[in-house]
Amino acid sequence: MNVTVLGAGAWGTALAKLLIQGSHTVTLWGHDRGRLEKLQRTRRNEAYLPGVELPPTLQTESDLPRAIQNADFVVTAVPSKAFREVTSQMSAYGGVVISVTKGIEHATGLTMCGILAETTPRARTAVLSGPTFALEVARGIPTAIVAASNDSSTATAVQELFHRPSFRVYTTADLRGVELGGALKNVIAIAAGVCDGLGFGDNSKAALITRAMAEVRRLGVACGAQAETFTGLSGLGDLTVTCFSKLSRNRGFGERLGRGEKLSDVFASLSSVAEGYPTSRSAYELARKHQISTPVINEVYRMLYEGKDVARGVRDLMSRDSKAED
Repeated sequence: MNVTVLGAGAWGTALAKLLIQGSHTVTLWGHDRGRLEKLQRTRRNEAYLPGVELPPTLQTESDLPRAIQNADFVVTAVPSKAFREVTSQMSAYGGVVISVTKGIEHATGLTMCGILAETTPRARTAVLSGPTFALEVARGIPTAIVAASNDSSTATAVQELFHRPSFRVYTTADLRGVELGGALKNVIAIAAGVCDGLGFGDNSKAALITRAMAEVRRLGVACGAQAETFTGLSGLGDLTVTCFSKLSRNRGFGERLGRGEKLSDVFASLSSVAEGYPTSRSAYELARKHQISTPVINEVYRMLYEGKDVARGVRDLMSRDSKAED
């Protein structure tokens, strides 16, 4: 198959390598021509995947229409804030578009496949999501993930495209649940990082994750997702790895806030997007729209957008009225 991957960051590059290992012809698109030329010359993307050698057959292209013109599949791995702008250039594309971006558009409340329904109306769409760090995938460390689409044949096609001995792909029809699980876990990971930064222990983090999963499930079901999806790879699996791993950008983002760093200073030093930051605002407003109780999401939003002291936010969570577990 001819596959184009949009986004030359860590995840896009790792998936491009994986697809080449599956004997597909792969073109990697990025907006920075100089970075692409360096990647083509050195066969490395050291800024995102240190120590990983890329296949010699990987092609690069900085012109998006040219990059996708012969593609059977297009994988979108661009940040959520650029997702609509980039995919709007694909309105005539009629193949399969696979989103691997996790987020909720603030202005519309749409997930990435919701955006694709508007920007790529002729394409079949799917999402690929789960507990996956790009560096581990690029190194061939065993990983499991889920492909979701409203069309079962599309989900199966994505499964077959990506499935490798070290990269096990499951399928589901719950597109909404998979996307919401992947987006909302980044918000919870910021809260988990705050706990780390404040010096709390594993007991605290386990309690946070468990209660946060309850509110993620509530919000997801209110948005039309299936409750059981949130106990699967794109729910509990992704949430767990993102909240505990040192590789997690969102957990690390929260940890720095918990240690007392100013939000502006953290942003100034970031080399890549912490998707939980914009998603926290979208999630907060989505919960208000559906009148769903989301205490963890609420506190993360207040820390990030209202300047609430992080220690105070955690204390307010712990001092909520006692209730039965749901």
